Amino acid sequence: MSSLEVPEIRLRPYQEDDVDRHYEAARESIDHMSPWMPWCHVDYSREDAESWVGNNCEKAGTNEGHTFVIEDRKGRFLGGCGLNRFDAVHRYANLGYWLRASALGRGVATQAVILLRDYSFDETNLDRLEIVVAVQNTASQRVAERVGAVLEGHLREALLLCDERHDAVIYSLLRSDLR
Repeated sequence: MSSLEVPEIRLRPYQEDDVDRHYEAARESIDHMSPWMPWCHVDYSREDAESWVGNNCEKAGTNEGHTFVIEDRKGRFLGGCGLNRFDAVHRYANLGYWLRASALGRGVATQAVILLRDYSFDETNLDRLEIVVAVQNTASQRVAERVGAVLEGHLREALLLCDERHDAVIYSLLRSDLR
């Protein structure tokens, strides 16, 4: 997997030396991410970051992991995005994204999702990407809407976040929509 770029940001595969940058970004972001990303919790440790980065490096470019670091043009770690939950038969996957607190509100997630969408339809055989977001996570819903994802419906109690069931909404991006 190679890097994906626009003038403001770059997506690149995780590297073993990303542990400290990932850990710092996650720790900075616990307050805004923990309600939606259970892995980013108050006890998130450097060992958790080592495991996260190692797992993403190991699975890079496989149907278990197309994950990328989001960084600015100066190389500052801004967050991550990727594809998971691949369905090889029906050729779709889940698209997810997160940003560190200090990178919010600048259009970074929108640019990252567009890069990842284009990569997905140019470099894989996927025809559909799904973005599943907790109903209360309006910031992530706005990102999905800004990239042109279509709201398909409401999923009752679809997510288990902090040991509680939450309703979600599902958005889709289709290869056929970009032709």
